Amino acid sequence: MQNREMVTKEKILLFSLAVLGQLTVSFAEDRLLNPAKLKMFVDELPDMPKIQGYDMVSGVPKSKSLKIGMFKKKWKFHKDLPPTPVFAYGTTKHTATVPGPTIEALHGVETYVTWRNHLPKKHILPWDPTIPTAMPEKGIPTVVHLHGGIDEPESDGNSNAWFTAKFKSKGPTWTKKKYHYHNNQHPGNLWYHDHAMGLTRVNLLAGLIGAYIIRQPNVEAPLGLPYGSEFDRPLLVFDRAFRTDGSIYMDSKGNNPSIHPQWQPEYFGDAIIVNGKAWPRMTVRRRKYRFRIINASNARFFRFFFTNGLRFIHVGSDSAYLNKPVMTNDILLAPSEIADVVVDFSRSKNETIILANDAPYPYPSGDPVNEANSKVMKFIINGHHELDTWRVPKRLMKYPSPDLSSVSHTRYIAMYEYTSAIDEPTHLYLNGKPYEAPVSETPKVGATEIWNIINLTEDNHPLHIHLGLFKTLDQTELVKLDEFKDCMTKINDAIKCQISKHARGKKLEVPAYEKGWKNVYKMKPGAVTKILVRFSYIHSNESYAFDATSEPGYVYHCHILDHEDNAMMRPLKFYK
Repeated sequence: MQNREMVTKEKILLFSLAVLGQLTVSFAEDRLLNPAKLKMFVDELPDMPKIQGYDMVSGVPKSKSLKIGMFKKKWKFHKDLPPTPVFAYGTTKHTATVPGPTIEALHGVETYVTWRNHLPKKHILPWDPTIPTAMPEKGIPTVVHLHGGIDEPESDGNSNAWFTAKFKSKGPTWTKKKYHYHNNQHPGNLWYHDHAMGLTRVNLLAGLIGAYIIRQPNVEAPLGLPYGSEFDRPLLVFDRAFRTDGSIYMDSKGNNPSIHPQWQPEYFGDAIIVNGKAWPRMTVRRRKYRFRIINASNARFFRFFFTNGLRFIHVGSDSAYLNKPVMTNDILLAPSEIADVVVDFSRSKNETIILANDAPYPYPSGDPVNEANSKVMKFIINGHHELDTWRVPKRLMKYPSPDLSSVSHTRYIAMYEYTSAIDEPTHLYLNGKPYEAPVSETPKVGATEIWNIINLTEDNHPLHIHLGLFKTLDQTELVKLDEFKDCMTKINDAIKCQISKHARGKKLEVPAYEKGWKNVYKMKPGAVTKILVRFSYIHSNESYAFDATSEPGYVYHCHILDHEDNAMMRPLKFYK
């Protein structure tokens, strides 16, 4: 096993003792809340506050600078649950929310954000210093990543570019206070969240998430879809567990406590939260609504469906529109994936319908859903059929098809999970390497590459590539998996282990609603997923308006946050 220590053994011991001292509490003291004690569908679905990422001057949009802080405050997740201590984004502590405000940007108009850390010295959740973790002398490290953004490395939210309150401590790759979002990419859905080394799972769990939409009215308005109105709503969905005092519950004991005192391979909670409320309700009219659904969970997959059979019309996936609409009965959404859908409530024969979930956890072979985590939210449909001027066109956005003739490089990326003597996970790697090992993925700016993702674990891993956009070409199950896995574990070389001999199993169909350009895809266990990755814009032949080769570069990682933190993430550096 390669050395993954980022601090001295003495420092780890001191931090471990401090953390364990804070975390050694009895189950009785934890008083884990039974979610059945909370009645469902009693809170109205909030519409998160909106912040314009641009100014209008004499009718012309101009770039804008924002100041958005991170604050500790109390938040009501349910009317019958005591206020919960959270970390929240907002322009002030009073206006900060969970999720944070939705930032609405305009294509081609730059947005600048100074992210300010106003958090206290101690975290509200347990964390583990024995995994690669940002550990300043004082304060809580944070750094913001705009997920799906095509921007300069200095503004990408590198995990080691963290900073504490008032920038008193800064990580080794920190470069500047004000982040620059160019908004030159295609219109679509993004989200922003914390990305601090080893703390992403706890900082997001505490509440540091929010939606970001890039709009391009001259291109989008002619489509006729619900757009920029009460009928166009982001839905950030995630799971949480609570104590009876309202605080967020996170297990304080690791699955390998002698190795990692706190780290667990996945976090799950039974309360399903939408836009900051547990199992909310929304009153709708009998007409079309657009929902930009973001799975902001740490590890939970959702398979959404309506209990009365109402269907979803997909118009976008992750940050990009599809070429044409796709209708489905359900949606499988991994952590960090985005589904942009239209729902026509005029087609419902019922006056109330439930948005439900039936995805096992961990996915795909974990526990079945229970009464609490199988329900998401309720829709109450009011009134009679009404004039609805919104429509779903037959064609959406025409983006380039995958061009295999333009591929300049083929890579093999293997996913490994390592276990202890008690057969419990200790850490996960990409290509058998820790994050701090020398960079091995060095694409050329503007290049198109083939990446073959080989999942040698039992979990489905949503792989996220910063800066890149990709199309999934196919998934193929591996044959003689144990033989191939043994070889890969020994020499970590897909070619020498004759992957062509093993990648001959069942071909798995890529769902039609996931055949567009994406930045996250679900890597099936025991299979090879072939993706065509493009490190350039998809809507034009323009070059990036920034230097993608500058430091600190980018990363790619599993977006199950507990995996990403330990240590399923690798650097990605570009050359001209």
